[in-house]
Amino acid sequence: MAKNRKKIIIMGAAGRDFHNFNTLYRDNVDIEVVAFTATQIPDIEGRKYPAVLAGKLYPRGIPIYDEKELLNLIKKHNIDEVVFSYSDVPYQYVMEKAAYVMAAGARFAVEGGAPTMIKSTKPVVAVCAIRTGSGKSQTTRKVAKILQSLGKKVVAIRHPMPYGDLAKQACQRFGTLKDMDKHKCTIEEREEYEPHIINGVVVYAGVDYEMIVRQAEKEADVILWDGGNNDMSFYKPDLQITVVDPHRPGHELSYYPGQNNLLLADVVVINKIDSANPEDVMIVRENVRNYNPDAVIIDAASPVSVLKPELIKGKKVLVVEDGPTLTHGEMTYGAGVVAAEKFGAAELVDPRPYTVKSITETYNKYPEIGILLPAMGYGDQQVKDLETTINKTRCDLVVIATPIDLGKLIKINKPSVRVFYDLQEIGSPNLTTVLQAFVDGMKKGTAKKSKKQLL
Repeated sequence: MAKNRKKIIIMGAAGRDFHNFNTLYRDNVDIEVVAFTATQIPDIEGRKYPAVLAGKLYPRGIPIYDEKELLNLIKKHNIDEVVFSYSDVPYQYVMEKAAYVMAAGARFAVEGGAPTMIKSTKPVVAVCAIRTGSGKSQTTRKVAKILQSLGKKVVAIRHPMPYGDLAKQACQRFGTLKDMDKHKCTIEEREEYEPHIINGVVVYAGVDYEMIVRQAEKEADVILWDGGNNDMSFYKPDLQITVVDPHRPGHELSYYPGQNNLLLADVVVINKIDSANPEDVMIVRENVRNYNPDAVIIDAASPVSVLKPELIKGKKVLVVEDGPTLTHGEMTYGAGVVAAEKFGAAELVDPRPYTVKSITETYNKYPEIGILLPAMGYGDQQVKDLETTINKTRCDLVVIATPIDLGKLIKINKPSVRVFYDLQEIGSPNLTTVLQAFVDGMKKGTAKKSKKQLL
């Protein structure tokens, strides 16, 4: 081991940070990872990246601190370099962090992309996005269904959400809904895993993505990378599909690392065309053409539906939306609002006077959420706080726009309806033609990919 190892801190949020460590630093004798810092995810700080995952160079594991401690840690440990390792933040934010780090005396670095993309022995289709809430989930579900219809066994590997015991979560397999109870999944995890499982797709997730993919390869014809936030794929894709959002025109060029996904895309899905302003759709389309002229562009919508829409008409409704979409995704509305307006709600009720504990803290941290209620559930207490907030809120009806049946996890003391949304392609080219070409390439041993081949 080198005597003068370079000392680094990895800034993260329990995802990309651990993956960067595992792929770049775990066995590097020239580098000492002194600490991780954590943001975005509650209650991650104060824990350790366990020794069983950290490897032989770190027999005591690696401490995880709140990001607020970063500058003190740089000075205390004489840190040489800080590595930024989380996603879905504007470029201004990244460079402000760089300025503080450099002012404290350390270098600032960003890691990701090819050096951290693990090569699978099976073809990989990666679904990524330019922002949280663009429509990755419904796009991934659509891709899985098409590949299944083409006779392929699809295994989805989901971007990490390890908020519990990291050692136990190193490699998790979800083949049934009961597996989510077995692994004590949070609401955020359930939202991503449950729809796949219902559709007959096995899901893997966890912390060690080398271990995960080697397990998944044993039962897959195709690995489907189900990206989180707007992070880059952890695996080298044979086909990358990137979802862009005309509700936030220009974000495809101004958020990290979403623009990376735009530049890396073989296929770009312009989602939500049905509910976006035509001028904004045009802005996004031109940006895609200017920055990635070789990408195949697919137009799509995510129309909402409700089983009993008549229950919404004329009612005062509380809208519950997907948590991350409203928090670091910065969306001021989602499928629940679209459904409430479409089906004639009289009023959207403001839940903020009724919030408790961790839900109140969420609004304090993300005031731009406004009158919507994010379905936060990173732990048992937060789920209980969400339940209490919903039940205290004075409304006629709860409109639930989360990807899972929230009523199975919490007891709601008033009527509720669920909002559903799936990807609906418009015209041609579409995902079926693209994936048929991809599968034909698999048969020939050339799964990838020119624009001409994909059309």
